[in-house]
Amino acid sequence: MSTQVTTVATASSTASSTAPSTALLAGTWTLTGRAGLGLMVAGLVFMLMPTAWHLASTVWASDEQGHGPVIGAVSLWLMWRQRAQLAALRPRPAVWAGVASVLVAATLYVLGRSQATIQLEVAAPWLGGVGILLLHRGWAALRLLALPLLCLLFVVPLPGTWVQTVTIPLKIAVSWVAENLLHAAGYPIARTGVILAIDRYQLLVADACAGLTSMFTLEAMGLLYLNLRGYASRLRNVLLALLLVPIAFAANVVRVVVLVLVTYHFGDAVGRGFVHNAAGVLLFAVAMLMMLAADRVLGMRWPNTNPAVRP
Repeated sequence: MSTQVTTVATASSTASSTAPSTALLAGTWTLTGRAGLGLMVAGLVFMLMPTAWHLASTVWASDEQGHGPVIGAVSLWLMWRQRAQLAALRPRPAVWAGVASVLVAATLYVLGRSQATIQLEVAAPWLGGVGILLLHRGWAALRLLALPLLCLLFVVPLPGTWVQTVTIPLKIAVSWVAENLLHAAGYPIARTGVILAIDRYQLLVADACAGLTSMFTLEAMGLLYLNLRGYASRLRNVLLALLLVPIAFAANVVRVVVLVLVTYHFGDAVGRGFVHNAAGVLLFAVAMLMMLAADRVLGMRWPNTNPAVRP
């Protein structure tokens, strides 16, 4: 009888002595522990630094895809704004999905760097961040940050051939609408492709006036606006996000019309100088006013039901 008691006591003592070390091991060195989180975040930063430098010196320096820094900053701010809700989530790690995301992200990064494919190189940190969220908070974290993560996808550079394929018809459409508006207003204007001729001046509608960059940037601004407003109606959110595309197109038409009128009335030097740069500010001012007007119209059909936010 005494031997049995001694054996039980010894086993209990052994279990109690190993339990803290096992808990420490699970909480410190596993993928879902703090040390694992620190290592993966450090790896994510390591992936981001050379990629961000490459983007800043190449893709983001172009007029066609200069929207990247703005969209990235907006997305990160949206994530930072929800840090309290993220920390309050009960950890329910989705280990297999998280590990798979991290492994695929590492593979994409290696392929992107070795094959000089910037799309894969930029998509890798995004997917790696998704994997970290899954490993440390689970699917609830992914649902919480779905909007900024979706917004952050716009940072991935578009293939050059696709940009040209989309930009050319956009330029033609903007030129055609601007020509018809000015012709209806009585101005002596003609168009050849994307070249507008008025009086003795000829104006080329550049890629920056096509609206592709502004569409992406305005879409990011719209997502920020929707996040701040916190509308309860998903349909209202989706409709406003979709309306931002024609709004961006219309704002670019206004930009081209203003530049043509300035050139016609004040000369080519004024049109190419300060006014041309100020037209970019005008573009976003017009787009934001149109977005607010569209939101007001949608609010008549789907009023906001969130008492914390006024419509």
